[in-house]
Amino acid sequence: MLILSRAEIRELLDLDALIDELAVAMADLSAGRVSMPERIAALVPEHDALLGAMPGYVPSREALLAKLVTLFPHNAGTSVPTHQAVIVTFDPHTGSPTALLDGSEITAVRTAASSALSIRLLARESASVLAILGTGVQARSHVRAVARVRPIAEVRIAGRDPGKAKALADELAAELRLPVDAVGSYREAVANADIVCATTHAVEPVVHREWIAPGTHITSVGHNPAGRELDDETLVDSLVCVESRGAALAPPPTGSNDLVEPISMGKIGPDHIHAELGELVSGTRPGRTSEDQITLYKSAGVAVQDAVAAMLVLRAALEAGAGVDVAV
Repeated sequence: MLILSRAEIRELLDLDALIDELAVAMADLSAGRVSMPERIAALVPEHDALLGAMPGYVPSREALLAKLVTLFPHNAGTSVPTHQAVIVTFDPHTGSPTALLDGSEITAVRTAASSALSIRLLARESASVLAILGTGVQARSHVRAVARVRPIAEVRIAGRDPGKAKALADELAAELRLPVDAVGSYREAVANADIVCATTHAVEPVVHREWIAPGTHITSVGHNPAGRELDDETLVDSLVCVESRGAALAPPPTGSNDLVEPISMGKIGPDHIHAELGELVSGTRPGRTSEDQITLYKSAGVAVQDAVAAMLVLRAALEAGAGVDVAV
């Protein structure tokens, strides 16, 4: 069994290749060509936390794996990540375990890459102003990924801690050689942005319809079973897309409270979900139909994304001779 660390995965995972591979895998998912049961979770109520299990099989990529992931939202603002994970891959021909990978880095990158795929499919071609809501791992990953698919010329970052927003802005400006600025509020970040990426653990919405300009594309990857990132009006007025209707509409804590709660309140119906990403890729559902249309991608996270990323990492590791091989 090959063991790969977070640092090794960071070096090995090709972001551009991942975005392209995700398009294929999401089309497979929507067409029913993968096996992916609903995520299950063991709850840790004293910490408002959970341990989730996410198995999946993607035949076209010969990917068979399971991810174990914890979500401890109260870790936000500490040195310990809110999401931590490990991934085990298996030989799809024999069932033998083949690798143990750090899942935290893969989760961070594949989540942002999926948002980038939604932007490739739905955002206006000219979109150049990016708003990032949040200052954690996903905020950083999203700036890197979005810059691969649209001509980003300005980035605004807002978070609960102005110091963290400023530090992240300075770091990314130096890394990406882009104008990246920390701003004082979520509202200021969102104003007249072409793309808005919500990457928080918010209890109350950080995206409000009154702030959003016509034609904006919104991505929301935050997952807090006790909260939401999006207000009702934003959902009502947007063309809503997801990875998987089943995953998005599963009851909390595994599903998306941003969708489940307004559906339960009668604000929208389940049919308000316009499309899955895979349906947009294959062309079985249309994407944006006008320059002024507001489009929205709500992510719940699915095992297919982990499978694609893990296979890319393993192929690169074999070529580079990376990792530690241990007998099991």
